[in-house]
Amino acid sequence: MEFEIADSVVVVSGYTLLLLTSGVVVTRAVSGVMGEPLSRTVEKRTRDTGFLVGKCENILILTFMLLGAYTALALVFAAKAIVRREDMRTNSLYFLAGTMVNVTYSVVVGVAIRILLGLV
Repeated sequence: MEFEIADSVVVVSGYTLLLLTSGVVVTRAVSGVMGEPLSRTVEKRTRDTGFLVGKCENILILTFMLLGAYTALALVFAAKAIVRREDMRTNSLYFLAGTMVNVTYSVVVGVAIRILLGLV
């Protein structure tokens, strides 16, 4: 498969959009579920770690989506469960809601990019 410059622009724009907006989407959604701002319910260190892990999750999910490696998405869940195991015990709602919103948003962006690239 040969990519043109326009395809590269779509892919780079997709990664940029996802990385710049996913934090806002996740924060608003999780704050809504928890009924108050995350700054009141989740300590800063946990939020900062979640932000970093979420960005890595975005990159991996979008990359797997663009490669059509859908089964590899399970790797993201497994790795996150191992890495954040201790944190999940203390605030499971935050981690479950945040993960589900972030994964869903990343998959939606991935599908949109695949459509724009004519891969779907």
